[in-house]
Amino acid sequence: MRGDTRSYAAARKERAADVDRWLTDLLRTACGTPYGRDGGTRGTDERGALSGVALVAVGSLGRSELAPGSDLDLVLLHDGRGGGDGVARVADRIWYPVWDSGIGLDHSVRTVDEAAKVAREDLKAVLGLIQARHVAGDPELTRAARETVLSEWRADSRRRLAELREAADRRTESSGELAFLLEPDLRDARGGLRDVQAMQAVAAAWVASAPGPRVREAYELLLDIRHALHLVTARGADRLVLQEQEAVAGALGLLDAETLMRRLAEAGRTVAHAYGATWRTVDRLLSGPAPRGRRPLADGVVEHGGEVVLARGVDPRKDPVLVLRAAAAAAEAGLPLAPATVNTLAAQSPPLPVPWPDEARDALVALLGAGRAAVPVWEELDQAGVLVRLLPDWERVRHRPQRNPVHRYTVDRHLIETAAGAAASTREVSRPDLLLISALLHDVGKGYPGDHSTTGAVVARDIATRMGLPPADVETVETVVRHHLLLPETATRRDLDDPVTISRVAEAVGSREVLELLAALAVADGNATGPAAWNSWKASLVADLVRRTRSVLAGTPLPPAPSLSAGQASLARHGGGAIRVNGGAVTVVAPDRAGLLWHAAGVLAAHRMVVRSASAASAGSTAVIEFSVVPEYGTPPDPATLEADLRLVLAGRLDIEQRLARRTRSLRPPRVPVAPPRVTLVDDASHTATVIEVRVHDRPGLLWRIGRAFGECGLDVRAARVETLGAEAVDVFYVVDRAGRPLTDEAQRAQVRDQVLAALR
Repeated sequence: MRGDTRSYAAARKERAADVDRWLTDLLRTACGTPYGRDGGTRGTDERGALSGVALVAVGSLGRSELAPGSDLDLVLLHDGRGGGDGVARVADRIWYPVWDSGIGLDHSVRTVDEAAKVAREDLKAVLGLIQARHVAGDPELTRAARETVLSEWRADSRRRLAELREAADRRTESSGELAFLLEPDLRDARGGLRDVQAMQAVAAAWVASAPGPRVREAYELLLDIRHALHLVTARGADRLVLQEQEAVAGALGLLDAETLMRRLAEAGRTVAHAYGATWRTVDRLLSGPAPRGRRPLADGVVEHGGEVVLARGVDPRKDPVLVLRAAAAAAEAGLPLAPATVNTLAAQSPPLPVPWPDEARDALVALLGAGRAAVPVWEELDQAGVLVRLLPDWERVRHRPQRNPVHRYTVDRHLIETAAGAAASTREVSRPDLLLISALLHDVGKGYPGDHSTTGAVVARDIATRMGLPPADVETVETVVRHHLLLPETATRRDLDDPVTISRVAEAVGSREVLELLAALAVADGNATGPAAWNSWKASLVADLVRRTRSVLAGTPLPPAPSLSAGQASLARHGGGAIRVNGGAVTVVAPDRAGLLWHAAGVLAAHRMVVRSASAASAGSTAVIEFSVVPEYGTPPDPATLEADLRLVLAGRLDIEQRLARRTRSLRPPRVPVAPPRVTLVDDASHTATVIEVRVHDRPGLLWRIGRAFGECGLDVRAARVETLGAEAVDVFYVVDRAGRPLTDEAQRAQVRDQVLAALR
């Protein structure tokens, strides 16, 4: 991985050895001074070792994993014969030089009995002492402490392992899952260093086996990444933040940050998978004998001891479909595949014939149709290397990071999560099998250059053909993958009241069957992506788009333009404009006028409300703007104050621009470089307006600045769709000139683009 001849692992061990020698000298010096009430000094035994006192390393030094920024965790053991003052003097002569060196230090002074007592009550202490390493002094003290602590750990394993699991679950709750984080905590996240150490502690209790070679390899990679992070940051950091990832990749000799994060995701998932298997073993052994007997689940597949195993006499070498049949049976029963069974299937299953037999495709669909229960079974197949043999193109997306705050998972995990979510909609579509297969493949193009929807359609067509789908079904899968973003992007970035919008969607979809597949996939894809990608606002827009498109496909007239709801009509009676706040939803209803959208957005920004999404439309002479907002911090402002300020702005009696300018001056620049803003005039999206799409890093007052630029160009916003995805704003505006016409003059179009770009800088 690196070009140098000296590995980081060797450097950590050498560093630990250097520290050992230093600490040994400190202890010898400390014990050569008057010690104890009699004023004597510590002697040595017949082997030359200091008697009655021992310096013990725990933590990273105890494991000889000392990275450049690691602290020292030390325990000074003594036999109690030297008196409190004497032991304290020895300790001071060790601790003070360590502090003076600038190295962080966690220290304690204990007798063997005191160390055992603390270990009974403190999980961190017992985990450290289980892996304690003798550094200097009397080795018998170290041996006695370790043996006592280990004996009690094993004797009380049922209670202590439950405590260990609770602590690990709390870590995961606060730190997340390492493989899927944009800025992972290498130590505390699920799949991180502490999970491996927890597995080692379980093994020390003689309840489960120690981590195997793949986990140890993943652990060493995590240690190497942390080592490089310490070198890059010149401090003892555990969180791999975005701005350090490129430098850490370079220090490790990797191509770039994406390569680093892909390797990290693979290691994290390897550790997390083994961690889960360890606790299943613990549960099985500590819960008593499992029910005897075997329950048939499918041809050649049975349940035994709470796991799915192969039936007696079954030969995987003669049945290429067995692996998928076993996986489907496990998911449908909500049971794990036994590790030995997975390994046997991985090693002995022959390749599936191409095209697949119907039974194989049916088993895959049954597996995906199990919903959430399919995810852990899919992970088992992935860890065993089965998936890339069944679906060779899977290798392209396997562990591929999204590197986007909107996405919560790597590409491959997102695909199976989407398929699992789509299982809830199989009753709502005429072809549930094609929904599940399309959901599994919808982002497969992210493993290839170019637009992932376009390349993904080609790859999906090849995969569907290999699966043995009929040509018409292959074409459907290809169409769904190609257009899987059509509904959510159109619903949030186009005016649904514009006939051009609906006709374009109907033309792309082509049939009601494809429309319903795309609608179900949009929901599953959005939910699997994360909360920033799917919410009730987007869901309602997509549902409205589907309803309108279905009418066009059926040959019926489009639904009429929306009228004011009862609540909106009530607000409209205020005359000059009114605001209603209901939780995170803010509705502005006012007589339609130029600049209403950006004036309203300016009021919200001035009150420190962050706009997550917005839509603007007209119903007759009344404009309706719906905002989805969250407070930047603290509690939301008083709705009456918002309404009063809106009225003042519309009357020209409140300088929102000055307020926002003060806010802008107080803001800190982004921590990492961001891409430059992009302003695109979308041709042929409407016959009655010019569609302008703005993509930019979100910041307070953004809508105000964009709208003011339109106003300076003499434009009016007829409709808008505004969405914030993570930290990125994707805003679309339907604009017309003062005469209500779209922009046709190229010079004017260029001026608008330049004016908006200038406002964003």
